[in-house]
Amino acid sequence: AMSWNSRGLPFLPGYTFRDVTKSSFSRPQTLEYKNGHAVPRRPTVGIGQDPLVSELLAQQEISELLFETPEVTYGPCAQSPAEDFVPAYVNLDKKVLHFYAYFKENILYSPQEVYRIRPVDIYYYLENDSMCIVEPVVENSGLPQGKRIKRQRLPKNEYGACYQWKDLNLGMDLEVYGYKYRIVQCDAFTKEFMKNEGILLNDPEPMPVDPYSENPQPCYTKPSEIDRKHQFLTMDRKVLRFHALWEDADSLYGGTRPVTIQYYLVDDTVEIRAVHEPNSGRDPICVLMRRQKLPKKIKPNCVLEISFEEVDEYFSPEDFQVGQKMKLLGRLFLLYDCDGFTKEFYQKNYPEMDMKPIDIPDRLGVLQKVPPYNGFGSLEDSLQNCLSLIPKLPKKDVLRMLENNHKELRYSARLDSQNPDDNGRHFILSYFLSDDTISIFERPTRNSGIIGGKFLKKTRVPKPGSTVDKPEFYSPADFAIGATVEVFSHRFVLTDADHYVLAYLEANSSQVPCQTLESLRQKLVCKGDETQSVNDKMPVKQAHKAIVEKVERLLK
Repeated sequence: AMSWNSRGLPFLPGYTFRDVTKSSFSRPQTLEYKNGHAVPRRPTVGIGQDPLVSELLAQQEISELLFETPEVTYGPCAQSPAEDFVPAYVNLDKKVLHFYAYFKENILYSPQEVYRIRPVDIYYYLENDSMCIVEPVVENSGLPQGKRIKRQRLPKNEYGACYQWKDLNLGMDLEVYGYKYRIVQCDAFTKEFMKNEGILLNDPEPMPVDPYSENPQPCYTKPSEIDRKHQFLTMDRKVLRFHALWEDADSLYGGTRPVTIQYYLVDDTVEIRAVHEPNSGRDPICVLMRRQKLPKKIKPNCVLEISFEEVDEYFSPEDFQVGQKMKLLGRLFLLYDCDGFTKEFYQKNYPEMDMKPIDIPDRLGVLQKVPPYNGFGSLEDSLQNCLSLIPKLPKKDVLRMLENNHKELRYSARLDSQNPDDNGRHFILSYFLSDDTISIFERPTRNSGIIGGKFLKKTRVPKPGSTVDKPEFYSPADFAIGATVEVFSHRFVLTDADHYVLAYLEANSSQVPCQTLESLRQKLVCKGDETQSVNDKMPVKQAHKAIVEKVERLLK
């Protein structure tokens, strides 16, 4: 049978033959273990089995084992770790599709227009498939605009289905709550998103023009004086602002007071506001004259209320000239300046009028004269009493205080006095780098009759000849060895200093004169040499003293 099949007989029923001599039907083992490893082995020839058949079977099994995948021997390979699950509401957060659309509104009872085109913006939120429709607000349109449909899932049909992003496309009608919105355009993000999802967008359509805005409005060759609508639409929120001085010298507590005159172009009304000055002694009243139309001339009438029939002419922008005086309701005002919009308005509409400001430094009275220093407290504290009723603490250099905290320069000094009792008094002068203050401490001397202690608390000491307008205070550059420091009529002569003083001044040598550094070097270097020589002689003296004591003990 094998010889026939090997000759090319087809493997079909009736063309195969069963070997009747086969007695062993067991599946032979093809693997055996050697040293703990599975290796293929050739099966042995069974009883009554043809050796040629066994040889062909072994070769076939070996070839199958050679072409097997490594999973048979080494097991399944390690799979790559699965990616973290990201919910849709996180992945699609802040991703919004933006479509531009419009709807047509029919106008029933108007001879000027039949319908109106109203553009809207359609926003589709991908995180939860909600939509909202917003109509852009047009100023002074007279129509209720803004958000037409708040964010929600819009129904698609009566069966409960809702619109999805797959249902939206350009050039289609979106019917929502009885209104038909025509989608004409979308933004770049929407186009890219639809392209990545495999949706082909239609060609964009142009936004139709509203017939009411396309038709030309009636215009006049000569502006009408009664066209209040045109004045409201063109001049709304446009105000001419003038800075003026109210000359109120005739009243009891009168004088020159700064005010602001505002002319509203929308209805030709005038308002006068007071400029509140600190410590002026006046109540902080903002509005001196409420907003109203100011007549130029008033006809005499027994009735206090003035009607439009009794006024021939009102104030207009032509009557406000910077640099001139004008009378408003019997009060005299001097216009000395105006703002930028007012200047541009006059350059465009009244180029012949010069709106150049004038200088009036002596008329304002804003600069107050500081009274002379009375000697109490520091100059900064006294100045704060002149600036406000409730004085505030003077501002300090916080950065300098933090950098130089606990840093002080100490000097030894003696009192230069004509009194002979002051010759033996010794003082320590400390200069604090954080706030440029000086304190003086007197060393207590035994049996001197003078109580030592604090001579001067921390304060800034001015130099002799310093004035209140330009005060000059002592600094480390003035403290040289042998220099005289005058502290509130007391004269001190510096005799010595710490080594830290020399180290600090050398680190800041650009701000210190050379004479000061040289005096400190001579004093401190000579002092160091003397101390060293004394220390060198001390062991000899101690040894001599020890020998003398030993000889005395032996003699005793």
